[in-house]
Amino acid sequence: MNEVLPQQKLLLELLIMSGDIAVADDISNTILERTIIECEKRGWVKRSQFGAGFHKTTITESGREASGLKR
Repeated sequence: MNEVLPQQKLLLELLIMSGDIAVADDISNTILERTIIECEKRGWVKRSQFGAGFHKTTITESGREASGLKR
């Protein structure tokens, strides 16, 4: 498994603690957008449309394992 970067681990931990999060679609060129995309490419999170201007970000089982906080 590839190393989990600190910002990726933070996002994964946030999703474990809070559940799914709604993220605005207009967050271009932000650390949050880059981190979500990185985690999605690794299969740790998945995104789906969640209404006008938002998408839902959900952690996957492999994301829980990568975070080290599997529950």
